[in-house]
Amino acid sequence: MAQVVATRLIHGSFAASPGAGNLQSQVEKLKPSFGFAAKVLAQAEKRSRRGAVHVSAPITARRSARVESEVIPAQDKDCLHNWPLNQHQEMIWKLAEAGMNVARLNMSHGDHASHQKVIDLVKEYNAQSKDNVIAIMLDTKASCFSGFQTFDLKLLGPEVRSGDLPQPIILNPGQEFTFTIQRGVGTADCVSVNYDDFVNDVEVGGHASRRWLICGMMSLTVKSKTKDSVKCEVVDGGELKSRRHLNVRGKSATLPSITEKDWDDIKFGVDNKVDFYAVSFVKDAAVVHELKNYLKDAGADIHVIVKIESADSIPNLHSIITASDGAMVARGDLGAELPIEEVPLLQEEIIEICRSMGKAVIVATNMLESMIVHPTPTRAEVSDIAIAVREGADAVMLSGETAHGKFPLKAVKVMHTVSLRTEATVVGPETPSNLGQAFKNHMSEMFAFHATMMSNTLGTSIVVFTRTGFMAILLSHYRPSGTIFAFTNEKRVQQRLALYQGVCPIHMEFSADADETFANALGLLQKQGMVKESEQVALVQSGRQPIWRFQSTHNIQISDAGITR
Repeated sequence: MAQVVATRLIHGSFAASPGAGNLQSQVEKLKPSFGFAAKVLAQAEKRSRRGAVHVSAPITARRSARVESEVIPAQDKDCLHNWPLNQHQEMIWKLAEAGMNVARLNMSHGDHASHQKVIDLVKEYNAQSKDNVIAIMLDTKASCFSGFQTFDLKLLGPEVRSGDLPQPIILNPGQEFTFTIQRGVGTADCVSVNYDDFVNDVEVGGHASRRWLICGMMSLTVKSKTKDSVKCEVVDGGELKSRRHLNVRGKSATLPSITEKDWDDIKFGVDNKVDFYAVSFVKDAAVVHELKNYLKDAGADIHVIVKIESADSIPNLHSIITASDGAMVARGDLGAELPIEEVPLLQEEIIEICRSMGKAVIVATNMLESMIVHPTPTRAEVSDIAIAVREGADAVMLSGETAHGKFPLKAVKVMHTVSLRTEATVVGPETPSNLGQAFKNHMSEMFAFHATMMSNTLGTSIVVFTRTGFMAILLSHYRPSGTIFAFTNEKRVQQRLALYQGVCPIHMEFSADADETFANALGLLQKQGMVKESEQVALVQSGRQPIWRFQSTHNIQISDAGITR
């Protein structure tokens, strides 16, 4: 998270004491395990291992892969956090300080009034926090994710869900169970489905490719159908709760990507100026263009994240991601519609495509699933986070872990700590060889590349001033080893930049004079302990929209932080 606090290298500022162990062991004991200071220390170690010119350079702020968390409205019955509003506020504050950059609203649960309360709390946090910001994402589907930087509302999209049950029921192998399109049914052997064409979409028979999966964990084979019901036999049992997502292996439901309810939710997001939309079950680029055209006509500055979670989206990956502002690897539903052994391969491919196009990429679902009920993760889950970070994800997401889990804070801290530790071991910037092709019409692409190389060689941070966020995002995709301090005079841009790896977004009003603005920015960084007076920084003036420079002029300036004061 972008906490602007005083953090400095310990160096040799304390002496060894009898019985305290060697100097290195004392340093390790004093290191923070999570939070902003931990990011800073991890980055310093990372630089040292890379052999940068200034091995003993002062620590600079560093943002790791973002952590996104789902926030469910307090009154939602599926939410563990069914607390009074002041307690809900306290949890959001704690999640933010633990490393949450993005708050995702799941529009499958709650109503607009309950979501409004959460949005207001996040905006209250952003207004009060001097050194951190949370983005808001609106998600149209009922799975959850955790993120450190942006707040996101989830749109429902074309998903098939079971209806409400008075209480969870246990389905045992060999048991018969019925799904019906009749509304309001919820018994021990039958439950409603919210999709009128459900009966027509399923096939009778026991072939594995036509087994309906519930939450990706239980599977059933279709035995018979009537005009309004589907009778199944349970193959792999488990616990069935209300509003569970249904998938059919190898087949997507014939539903529109944006439903009528979604349009109501989208308008709600426009009115509340959310930062991102996460669109579920995108099958082609047409739906992305449709949503973006709507947002343009509404004058809404909201970015669109496509969720890759259906079999139909795979043949159209390039066109879908090209049309979007980023993608989410929604592994739960993806693994329900496709063979599970394909999911890790698709995750790597989607990340690679996004990186080559300069798009944000989020890895989601089941990352710390065991921490819904246990205080510590499995070692496989820890490795899963590390792999996503090493593959180049901008953000990793929590879902049920923070939405209804028993240990939401511990889950965020674990994800944050593992991300930091993994990033500290990555040697050199992992820049896709063809990243420049996405920006070949912009001179800024060349300057971002050379600014990154210069920053890495000299061991400096990068300072960039932006009104749109473009240059900061471009620099992020080149993965410089130092922090990207992105100063912007637009609060919306500051919040949006919370999603991008390595970026520390800071809101500041710009002066008409460039040198005065530079001095104010560097003075702020020094005041907050982010840079030292003797430290060098790279000032980058480039991007789509010139602020002080001429349109045809781009430059990179290496400056001592104290000289411009």
